[in-house]
Amino acid sequence: MLFTPISPILLQMGNNDEIVDDPSWIYDIKWDGWRILLHKNGDRVEAFTRHGNNVTAKFPELQSVGKSIKNHTAIIDCEGVVLRNGVSVFEDFAFRGRLSNRDKIEQATITHPATFIAFDILATEKPYTHQPLIERKEKLTSIIEPSNNILVTPSIVGNGREIFQLTKEKGMEGIVGKRSDSIYRINQRSHDWLKYKHFKITDVVILGYKENPFTMLVGTRLSNGKYKPLANVEFGFKPEEKVAFRQIAKQITTKVDHNMVWLEPSLYCKVQYLEKTNTGSLRTVSFKGFSFEKPLDAAL
Repeated sequence: MLFTPISPILLQMGNNDEIVDDPSWIYDIKWDGWRILLHKNGDRVEAFTRHGNNVTAKFPELQSVGKSIKNHTAIIDCEGVVLRNGVSVFEDFAFRGRLSNRDKIEQATITHPATFIAFDILATEKPYTHQPLIERKEKLTSIIEPSNNILVTPSIVGNGREIFQLTKEKGMEGIVGKRSDSIYRINQRSHDWLKYKHFKITDVVILGYKENPFTMLVGTRLSNGKYKPLANVEFGFKPEEKVAFRQIAKQITTKVDHNMVWLEPSLYCKVQYLEKTNTGSLRTVSFKGFSFEKPLDAAL
């Protein structure tokens, strides 16, 4: 298992209205970056993404990380992030992940320093995947000396609503609720691990759409009168909403280009999104219904 790709346990989406204050649940902050599995044996430390890509060369910080992991051998599940005022910024870590030039990578360790936030342990010299979560967390905490490059995520037993509200106030992505007796299920999506995210709603203009799969291109009108695309929306549509939309779209189609049907910018809708990128695009977007109010123009 050591230094080979591992498909980590995956989370189910939880209902924000059903967060429980229950001592049998442990709540972690949900950090926004890349899922990373750290493998260590002696002085050798490597990092793998959840899809099995070895990204060790992209993160010179791993040399420091290895020194902070006190055990000789370990496989640790974590989120690779770049922190700004204590909040993880997805775009900044994604920037690190795109770099391949050695000099640019070294410069980025200063401008976009990576931190690996550990939340679980799969193994040391022996496997831990079938130990209950609460015991795995105790082991994890005991072998990591916190530093700028590796931390153990804060956890709270019960009080899920309290930590959910706190993360909302701090502009964080959300929380993860885990049963304290849950085992680590490699390559499975577990109902014992639930993610709760802070979503936002905004009004946008529909610029076009395509079929197979059905996708709307939505955007905003800039103050100079031009339109800027913000997101491709694939999820959240009811069958009757698609039918009604297609009937209206026939009347306002301007051109068809490479399977994209372009529309007059006169039809609006509401979308739910997780966050905005540095360029203003929307991440993790879903359709929330048509809108009869024209959204305000975006500033240039």
